Parts: sequence; C-alpha cells; structure tokens
Amino acid sequence: MQTLTKYITDFTNIPSPTGYTEKVMDYLCHRLDQLNYDYQRTPKGGVLVEVKGANHQAARLLTAHLDTLGAMVRAIKPDGRLKIDLVGGFGYPSIEGENCLVHLAGQDKTISGTILMHQTSVHVYKDAKTAERNQDNMEVRLDAKVTNAEETKALGIQVGDFISFDPRTQVTESGFIKSRHLDDKVSAAILLEFLDQLSHSDKKLPHTTYFYWSPFEEVGHGANSSIPNNVVELIAVDMGAMGDDQATDEYSVSICVKDASGPYHYGLRKHLVQLAQDQEIPYQLDIYPYYGSDASAAMSAGAEVRHGLFGAGIESSHSYERTHLDSVKATYDLVTAYIYSSMLVSGGELNEDFY
Repeated sequence: MQTLTKYITDFTNIPSPTGYTEKVMDYLCHRLDQLNYDYQRTPKGGVLVEVKGANHQAARLLTAHLDTLGAMVRAIKPDGRLKIDLVGGFGYPSIEGENCLVHLAGQDKTISGTILMHQTSVHVYKDAKTAERNQDNMEVRLDAKVTNAEETKALGIQVGDFISFDPRTQVTESGFIKSRHLDDKVSAAILLEFLDQLSHSDKKLPHTTYFYWSPFEEVGHGANSSIPNNVVELIAVDMGAMGDDQATDEYSVSICVKDASGPYHYGLRKHLVQLAQDQEIPYQLDIYPYYGSDASAAMSAGAEVRHGLFGAGIESSHSYERTHLDSVKATYDLVTAYIYSSMLVSGGELNEDFY
C-alpha cells in the first residue's frame, strides 16, 4: 500500500486536465520503463501495455483514465482577470475559492491564480452570497500585477490556455486520502501497482491482458478506440459514486450494475461478485445515475466486448474528493482476482478450456 499510495499522490500532483495530459503520461511511461514494460503511446495520447498470457486468443483489457477536470481561458476581461470555460462535467460552485495554475501554451511556464466570484467582497456587493455561480460571474484572479487586458496578454496568456486546479492531496493518519482528481487517479495508480507487483513475480497470467490509461474520459471518448482485436472483456477501473440512495461507501469496492449508458454485462457483473465473495473482498453493488465510463464509451463506439466497471468509493465526486485506503485495497484486490480468474464465455458461465 505504501508504493500504491505514492503512485496516487504522484499522479494527483501532476496537472492533467483533459487535453493536457502529456506530462502525466510521461511520468507513467517513466515508471513503466523502470519496470521494464514495453508500451505503446497511441495517437490520441493514451498508453497501452500488453502482458502476454497463456491464452492470447481471448484477451482482457483494463482501463483507467489519467485526464481530469479542469478549465480553459475563455476570454481576458477588461480588468485583466480571466473568464473560464469548463473542461469536464462539474459545476462552478465546486471550484469557488480554489487555487489554480494557468499553463501558457508553447511555454513551459505557469501563472498561479485563484478562482473566485467577481462579486466576492461582501463589503461591496449586495448579492455576494446569492449571485449565481456561473461562467459570467466567476473568474480567475491572477497572482500578477495586472489591471487591464493588455497587461495580462503581455504575460503570455491567451485564449485556450489550460487551467488546472490545486489537488490539495492529503493522506491522513486514519487512512483517508483527500484530493481533487481521485477520479480516476486512484485507479490509474492501482493498475500501475499491479504491474509493479507482477514485474517481481514468476506468475503467468491465464489470458493476455492489456492495460490502457486513457486521456479523454472526462469528455466521453477516452477508451473508445485502441482496443486490440483479441479483447473480449473490457473493465473500466474507475470510481464508485456516493450519495443519497447509493450503497457505495469509502471502505469497499463498488461494482457498477448500471449507469447513464445502461446496464453493464450481467454475466461479467456476476463473475466479479463471485470473485469478491470467494476472496472475502468487501464490495457493494450500485447504480450510478449520472455517470459514464471508458467502458460505456467503448460500447457506444461499437466494441464487441463484455464490459464491466468497478472502483473505489469516492465521496464528493468532481469536487474535493475523499476515499479510504480500505476501499483502495479492496479495489486492488478485485483487480488482481479478476486478472487471474477464469474467462467467461458468451453465455456468462466460466470456461476452464480457455486455459
């Protein structure tokens, strides 16, 4: 868990809003190089690792995404502050008061700032408490001496520059991990940790297994391509959504039965549940009503695979998120159990002949 926790914190501290993921993928590839894995960097920006198994005709693919929520510079306002445009599905209230970085395009340079309401000062604005948190009212206050648009432009800031949010990652003595972007950097770290452990093992996988870190999940098309032809099962290792009417918690692995795209493969879902029960992995079954994943993106693109989804329970998703190491471990254990398990056939039963 110590190495896994380090991977999580390393990932969360590398800015990677959707469309600006090269640096986090560089970090991932550096780690894969250290572990002596071959990998492919796809044209879209993802990273794909193939681990040969005893059966190469029927393969698995597990995917997690390394892109996060973020924003772009929408306009430079007359007073030198920035109007923003959101990247990913979240609300403006969830980023109010957040520190951020503006990443200057074409330069290895950032300028810090804070995302605030224009009408923040209660001593000046009568509607400071009640004004709607939206694109028109929220802005980036730059940590630079600027008072007009020309001074801001002189810093090199332009429309389309990416804006990342301070993750504020903390691991508490009680085992909680608090950070932005635990969705989905917890799962990205879990897949890397599995490969780390596998590199020190003589065990052979029963099936060729692909590990894919996608760069565009937050905008809906992350793993809808680059799926090898021999893949028959695709698992999105993502996050479990918590809230009213949800069974998911921060101490077990959440297995999704349905999200906004529809039900996940019933036979594969039963297989995951059986694995959790057999290995005494704490789990919950749940429906995520306003959710889509890399697995559902693959299905929408026409992938002919059995698809599944599970992950750690994440509190306050798409805001300042939290999970517990118990949930991280349960998710890691289910990843491991699944990869070493027998393969399903089309009817949903296990088929030992795949060995």
